[in-house]
Amino acid sequence: MKLFNRRVAISGLAAVAGFGALATTVQAQEYPTRNITMIVPFAAGGPTDVIARIVAADMSKTLGQQIIIENVVGAGGTTGATRAARAANDGYTIITGHMGTHAAAVPLYPKLAYHPEKDFEPVALLAGTPILILARKDFAPKDLKEFVTYVKANSDKLNMAHAGVGSVSYSSCELLSSVLDIKPTGVPFNGTGPAMNALVGGQVDYMCDQIVNAVPQIKGGTIKAYAIATPDRNPSLPDVPTTTEAGLPKYQASAWNAIFAPKGTPAAITAKLNAAAAKALDDENVKKRLLDLGSDIPKPEARTQAALGSLVKSEVEKWSAVLKPAM
Repeated sequence: MKLFNRRVAISGLAAVAGFGALATTVQAQEYPTRNITMIVPFAAGGPTDVIARIVAADMSKTLGQQIIIENVVGAGGTTGATRAARAANDGYTIITGHMGTHAAAVPLYPKLAYHPEKDFEPVALLAGTPILILARKDFAPKDLKEFVTYVKANSDKLNMAHAGVGSVSYSSCELLSSVLDIKPTGVPFNGTGPAMNALVGGQVDYMCDQIVNAVPQIKGGTIKAYAIATPDRNPSLPDVPTTTEAGLPKYQASAWNAIFAPKGTPAAITAKLNAAAAKALDDENVKKRLLDLGSDIPKPEARTQAALGSLVKSEVEKWSAVLKPAM
């Protein structure tokens, strides 16, 4: 009798598990049935926010439900990333993170409340974003060679703007400081948008920033651009030399933005999100808007979930090696 009862119990558990699996499958097939929240872990107007909004608008049309952007600022993007990691893994909360939140934050925050590889499902790489060395428009140096000489002589008097420890602007300028062996005073903001506003207003001296945030300001003459930290010039800013051309070949830096979902989000759901993102990147209007901002559109082979997972792993290793010695 005990054996019979045990078999009944096991059968019941199996039935419950089977029903749960079926319910999850049905839910994934029907997904989405309501609005999706996309967390952007920085203030509105910054490069991650701009890229997320451009792509999310097109994804919403494909998915048949609105993707609503929620800006969650603080701690170099890790506040928003932590909220996303702890969200329900049902596909209705996702995040557009980047090299800072999903790579550089690991060595910079020893008590980080999440791990990019362990607590997120990779969904889709959206864009590559070259880094620029920028300064307020009345900053004394005329070119990068003069900039290097000037900041080396005056680093203790200079203010470097960034979007918080762990952000792209922080990490890329920490790399620059390491190359130049300087220690300027860092001034944190709740996002690159506010940091850029401070640079335009002359409240800070210089910063390192993603190209998406800087093209309109450079073309408008409200800030200076000394160089772009990539091997080739960018079509959006053809007059801005590369760091190699301008005399600082050791400084090479670029960032990326990508969509992630909480760990355990069903594969069928992340696949739908990935397909919608890929379709958005193939849309001519989306491509034009991203390219006009200076972004690099990832090739199809780089847009897969597996490719993004590999990128995150390699970037965590890369930035750990770069940033740990500087701490």
